[in-house]
Amino acid sequence: MKKIALLITIFIGLNLSCFAQENSGTSQGKNINFGIKGGFNTAMYFIDEFKIKDITIDEIQNNYKVGYFGAMFVRFNIKKHFIEPELSYHVSKSEITFDKKGSQHPDIEPDYASINSTIHTIELPVLYGYNFIKEGPYGMSFFAGPKLKYVWNKKSELVFSNFDQQGIKEKPYPFNLNVVGGVGVNISKIFFDFRYEVGLGNISKSVTYTESNPDGTVSEANMIFKRRSNLLSFSFGFMF
Repeated sequence: MKKIALLITIFIGLNLSCFAQENSGTSQGKNINFGIKGGFNTAMYFIDEFKIKDITIDEIQNNYKVGYFGAMFVRFNIKKHFIEPELSYHVSKSEITFDKKGSQHPDIEPDYASINSTIHTIELPVLYGYNFIKEGPYGMSFFAGPKLKYVWNKKSELVFSNFDQQGIKEKPYPFNLNVVGGVGVNISKIFFDFRYEVGLGNISKSVTYTESNPDGTVSEANMIFKRRSNLLSFSFGFMF
C-alpha cells in the first residue's frame, strides 16, 4: 500500500510540475492550476441498523471529535467552470454512546456502552465547480461530486467499550463511495473551503464476537451494525 501511494504521489507531482511550467500569469487566469491544502474534519455516523442479539438499539448519541487531513489537487478551468480531481489522506474520529439494553426495556436502569473509531482513509474526489464570483484576485465558488474512499484497515481502529460480548471485531468494506458538496473562497493564491459529505453505502462488512455455547464450546456470532459516514470539513491551502 505504501509503494502504491508513493507511486501515485510521484506521478501526480510530475504532472503538476509540467502543468505549472506550461501555464503563466496569476492563478485566477490559468487554464490549469494545482494546489495543496490541509485542514480539520468532524465526523459522525448515520446508523441505519444496530442490533445486538435480540436487542435493537435505536437511541444513539453521536459525539463529535476532531480529525485532520492533507491533500493535493489539479484544477482544470473552463471560463467560470472547473473540474478538480484530488488525492487526500484523512484521519477521522468519532464516538457513539447508547443504552445497550435498548429503549424497549424502559423499566430497567440504563447501561451505557460506547464505540470509538479512528478511521484512516486515502480518498479520491472528482469535483465539478462553478465560480459565481471571479473578479481579479477574488473568487467564490460552489462545487460537488463523488468521492471514492479506501479504508486503510491496518491503521484504523474501532474500540468497543462496556460491551457484554467478548472478542468483538469489525471487518469494513475496503472501498466506499461518498457524495461531496461545498463552497470555496479564494484571495489570489490563498483559499479556504467548507465541505459536507455523506456516505452512500454501509461501511461495515461484518461485526463478529465470540459466544459461549451451553456445551462449553465457543462459536462466532454476528452483530448487526450498519452505518454510513457523515462528515464536515474545513481546509486552508494554496493554489498555483
